[in-house]
Amino acid sequence: MSTEGAPMTETAQDLEREGDIAADFLEELLDIADLDGDIDIDVDGDRAALEIVGGELGHLVGRDGEVLDALQELTRLAVYRETGVRSRLMLDIGGHRAAIRRRLVDEANAAVDEVKAGAGEVAMAPMSAFERKVVHDVVAAAGLVSESEGTGSARHVVVRSASA
Repeated sequence: MSTEGAPMTETAQDLEREGDIAADFLEELLDIADLDGDIDIDVDGDRAALEIVGGELGHLVGRDGEVLDALQELTRLAVYRETGVRSRLMLDIGGHRAAIRRRLVDEANAAVDEVKAGAGEVAMAPMSAFERKVVHDVVAAAGLVSESEGTGSARHVVVRSASA
């Protein structure tokens, strides 16, 4: 990470530290599992973002990202153990989450277009908390409103006009 330019705030420094702690933890895991991979660290808004790239990493993603989600939670716990502060870091492996984000942005924009064309509301398919957050951000940027509805595995986003 580059630290050139404007002085870093304590928050940015804390996020960098979270990223470093997380990267150390993930490097140890990769070594134990005898897996090749490089770790990219970044700060994305108000959270540390890490990505493991290279090598054969598909099994670290797992079916529907289940292994990735578990690794992310373990990494957050490792950061908590070191800092005493709950981390919101985001972990990606081989661009898996980035690809999902691109797909969700397209789906959210399609829902936005439907509502702007006169649909009263558009209910999207059930999705994870990460996926719902992506959709909520796209909808808000388009000037519409969205709500998460349902429970458990049926939780989904409903997109409405701001005047509804």
